[in-house]
Amino acid sequence: MKQNKFEVGDTVAVLDEVIRGVVVAVQNDQITLKTTDDFVMTFFVNELVKEHDANILKSFNKSDALHKLKIDKTPSNASKKILFKSENRDRGTPEFDLHIEKLVKKVTGLSHYDILTLQLETAQRHIEFAIKNRIPKIVLIHGVGEGVLRTELEFLMRKYPQVSFQEASYQKYGMGATEIYFQQNLK
Repeated sequence: MKQNKFEVGDTVAVLDEVIRGVVVAVQNDQITLKTTDDFVMTFFVNELVKEHDANILKSFNKSDALHKLKIDKTPSNASKKILFKSENRDRGTPEFDLHIEKLVKKVTGLSHYDILTLQLETAQRHIEFAIKNRIPKIVLIHGVGEGVLRTELEFLMRKYPQVSFQEASYQKYGMGATEIYFQQNLK
């Protein structure tokens, strides 16, 4: 899977946390962001996902961050185009890779049961996070393999009445991913 490249000004969310903000600095594999609560926090690249939510960008004081970073405040022609995009554009869909080497640093010593359990717990956290935060769709990348993880994921997803799922785009993911849709209650 392609690694997201983060740039100053990108709107991001922290995986497994309810933290959102705007990137104010990028240094190697560490990203510093200013949260919507005006805290400055640093995370590793693999802990973040890009968002395309214009509401978060509005709450971020751009001139304040530019002043602190000593960046020229006059936008170039390229950045002017980005600032005025329509809000009706396609929002990014969060993707979560469940391959074990993406979840832990060392695979040695883990049994097949431990690996499967860790993958399912991670998937469950992402599903519950999406439900709680009213995210309409996510993609879980599980790979092809023998189909054990995929079967267990289907069993897990059937426990949630507001969840429907289907194979993700073959062109983008091959046969090893599932798109999960969340029906939102309009209370």
